[in-house]
Amino acid sequence: MAVVLDLINNPRPRHPEKAHRPDSPVLRKPDWIRVKAPVSPGYAETHALMRANNLHTVCEEAGCPNIGECWEKKHATFMIMGDTCTRACAFCNVKTGLPGALDPQEPAHVGAATAKLGLSHIVVTSVDRDDLADGGARHFADTIRTIREYAPGTTIEVLTPDFLRKDGALEVVVDARPDVFNHNLETVPSLYLSVRPGARYFHSLRLLQRVKELDPAMFTKSGIMVGLGEERNEILQVMDDLRSANVDFLTIGQYLQPTRKHHEVKSFMPPEEFKALETIAYAKGFLMVAASPLTRSSHHAGEDFARLKAARAAKT
Repeated sequence: MAVVLDLINNPRPRHPEKAHRPDSPVLRKPDWIRVKAPVSPGYAETHALMRANNLHTVCEEAGCPNIGECWEKKHATFMIMGDTCTRACAFCNVKTGLPGALDPQEPAHVGAATAKLGLSHIVVTSVDRDDLADGGARHFADTIRTIREYAPGTTIEVLTPDFLRKDGALEVVVDARPDVFNHNLETVPSLYLSVRPGARYFHSLRLLQRVKELDPAMFTKSGIMVGLGEERNEILQVMDDLRSANVDFLTIGQYLQPTRKHHEVKSFMPPEEFKALETIAYAKGFLMVAASPLTRSSHHAGEDFARLKAARAAKT
């Protein structure tokens, strides 16, 4: 389990806003949550490539449980605009604070790494950059276009912040024409103040709807976590809200508590309940649904994109 305070290697707390919170309870993980430690040669090669190009990944920063599996296959989710987020979501393990300046060479580094890994599909996400006038939208667009130059055959999925109060930012990213536009709602509306206090549920929903208005052919995607204290009927309402925004792809995964200072896990949903939610989501009209305890936004993203395209083709 990651720690909030690492004062030996880092004199500044990773999560200063959480450092003085009381410890929250930690539930024992059920057997279906457990994963193997990352030790394969493929993992080591991917790790070395990220460090050589001075790149950050959400796989590492957010403590993803699938990192061993994905990096062994040389799949990684690139996290641009640094490793420090201006938000302080109660569930997230990404470092919080005042970020540094953008690296103008980062788009080229991501493009070069994409080509080196031979990726057919890449996922690019970022920290929130509320300090920037456009929230980092131009940097996203530059990264998309640079990947096209280095790896023209690679399909591109972006997982963006909400660009709250950043007029025109969304249009900049959509104009760069990623193949998939992903923005996660993360949780149900009733939990936003405690789980995602810097965000607004209906703004995020409107962001996804606006993508379809700008480019009806662009695939849209969103995800939520379960186990934060939501009710089942709230999950179903989120599904309806996303379908009203014409979102194509829904992911549902189990929330895992990074440290005792983060939001506690209220419950672990069994695999059969994830399967039931998947069935319901397909019935509501999603083209693609991924729902399991270890589902994450970018897990199996390449394979899922192929299935997403096939589902649209079959429907039309």
